[in-house]
Amino acid sequence: MTNIDFIKLTVNAPVKSIENTVQLLLEDCTIPFISRYRKDKTGNLDETIIEQIAKQNTAYDNIVKRKEAILKSVEEQKALTPELKTKIQNSFDLNELEDFYLPFKKKKKTRADVARENGLEPLAKIIMAQGNDDIDFISSRYLNKNVKNEDEALQGARDIIAEWVNENIYVRKQLRRLYQRKATIETKVVKTKKDEEAAQKFSQYFEWNEPLGKTPPHRLLAMLRAENEGFVKMKIEVDAENSGDEALDLIEDIVIKKNNDTTPHIQQAIGDSYKRLLAPAISNESLQEAKAKADLNSIGVFANNLSQLLLAPPLGEKRILAIDPGFRSGCKIVCLDERGDLLYNETIFPHAPQNETVIAMKKVKSMVNAYKIDAISIGNGTASRETEHFIKKIAFDKPVQVFVVSEAGASVYSASKIAREEFPSYDVTVRGAVSIGRRLSDPLAELVKIDPKAIGVGQYQHDVDQTKLKEELDTVVVRCVNSVGININTASKHLLSYVSGIGEKLAENIVNYRSENGPFEDRKQLKKVPRLGDKAYQQGAAFIRISNAKNPLDNSAVHPEAYPIVEKMAKDLKVSVNELIANKEKTALIKPENYVSGEIGLLTLKDIIKELEKPGLDPRQSAKVFEFDANIKTIKDLRVGMVLPGIVNNITNFGCFVDIGIKESGLVHISQLKAGFVSDVNEVVKLHQHVQVKVVEVDEDRKRIALTMVI
Repeated sequence: MTNIDFIKLTVNAPVKSIENTVQLLLEDCTIPFISRYRKDKTGNLDETIIEQIAKQNTAYDNIVKRKEAILKSVEEQKALTPELKTKIQNSFDLNELEDFYLPFKKKKKTRADVARENGLEPLAKIIMAQGNDDIDFISSRYLNKNVKNEDEALQGARDIIAEWVNENIYVRKQLRRLYQRKATIETKVVKTKKDEEAAQKFSQYFEWNEPLGKTPPHRLLAMLRAENEGFVKMKIEVDAENSGDEALDLIEDIVIKKNNDTTPHIQQAIGDSYKRLLAPAISNESLQEAKAKADLNSIGVFANNLSQLLLAPPLGEKRILAIDPGFRSGCKIVCLDERGDLLYNETIFPHAPQNETVIAMKKVKSMVNAYKIDAISIGNGTASRETEHFIKKIAFDKPVQVFVVSEAGASVYSASKIAREEFPSYDVTVRGAVSIGRRLSDPLAELVKIDPKAIGVGQYQHDVDQTKLKEELDTVVVRCVNSVGININTASKHLLSYVSGIGEKLAENIVNYRSENGPFEDRKQLKKVPRLGDKAYQQGAAFIRISNAKNPLDNSAVHPEAYPIVEKMAKDLKVSVNELIANKEKTALIKPENYVSGEIGLLTLKDIIKELEKPGLDPRQSAKVFEFDANIKTIKDLRVGMVLPGIVNNITNFGCFVDIGIKESGLVHISQLKAGFVSDVNEVVKLHQHVQVKVVEVDEDRKRIALTMVI
């Protein structure tokens, strides 16, 4: 099987498109570049399909490497028969490959190994031949100084048979199928931990049983967390009530061919093999497979949330006064210019215990005037509602928009190396307030500096495979950054590192070059950046933007390789490139088929014309002001039946969490999103969506709020 055949098994795309995509990946092209600028080669595959092709191509390579390692190991043991070699070479199933390798794996000395050392393998073979022999009599021939009697001889033979049964590939395959169909997951509380406070959030799993195949991903991850924290014990088994009779019957049907004196010994060996070897192995394998699926699901939920968060509406280049609210320690205020640079910082104390409200009002009004502030950004943590209320009482001399933004991860950023590099002379409180302000003007540029796991929009993100999580989240960040495009003259080193083909080192070189030589005037200047070669330029140039560039195409998504074509289009229409851009009348006259060449096809040409109509268009919407109910400040203010405005701040498989303006977010269960059945929460709501919710239940002690959108 070739890598293309392997990819085709799971990726729904034409063979030619897969072949060309794999070739482009081999040429070190990035996924954003391929999906945007090589559509004619891929047949217009989108980023997600290209990502699947890349993942499956890597999976194929990993399987090939594993096969090579197994073949080498078995060959070194001088046990590689032509038949086994063919089976290994033809297999592309990792479970099956490990089954082939199982008899040759280096392992601790087993009971079967001891029996072989005692010369009992011939006896095991006689039993497995299932002839009509007098086994008790035959076993007496195998007595020696280590095997004192017939019972010991037969036990040793059964140990060997148990190992053979365990290593039987067909047995393992059939058991896997049985577990896939009928495995159940059962949890029981650890009695000594039952009354611990931390255990109570897992109380529903103190006595739980359900089919493993039907366990929702979030529930499986919750059970695994409960087990990892020592509150419950978990079991995976089939036919639990009858001690695995169905599994034993299945194995016996495969192994036992006759019914004679050998049968009881084989049955005993099968029972031992299943209980001691097969059941633990297949149970663990089934759990790991279910966990892997749950991980993928949870990672998918997190990735989707992160994408929505990164692409949240930006306010744009405005002067912002940002507030990190607090009571006793005061409200830390920073004033930022249009680029997000820090102009001024101060702490005010409008709340208890100081209650310096009048002084604080004067200071805020003075700052708004002095620094020509356009908008105010308030973090949504402690004292947020009180601070918002305080700000809205100030009579400003001009209209000032007030926004409440999520401060999730601001403290993580403020203590990070990135923040220390940006603001070496300021403490964490100032850095945190700056982050709150910047994430209003451009959420993408600010949030890429924070570990996505700290942003608080996931579902059991700390319980999933961390390597896969990081890979997926990095992919999401790259996708979002390149879908928007980056202003190279204002972007931070961290943001630039996610641009297609750039990476951390080149991003640093770009920032250093910018510092030494001033703002970039055109894309060609990128080639002067140390170590930024032709390949990096090809992959990244079209994703960077240069405002007021000499060539207006440098502030668009048109790739430099297509500049000559745009110039020809303009020439044919007897206008300049400047006159062609954003001129719908002129772009409507362009016939893309007239410009098809060996390098650039029809799909790319249509994209170019679309880009010329609206050059550098930001795909994100504009930020909108939102107001919570002024009467709700804490969970104590809630009453069942209240209808409140809210903002969706997290999405999971089982529903969404809504910020209603207090410390605790409320849960809208998937069944309460709308009338009728909902299979996917994302079909109904998106992150940051403004919604109306009704309070269904309030549990002050557990700080839980149940909401409904069916009003």
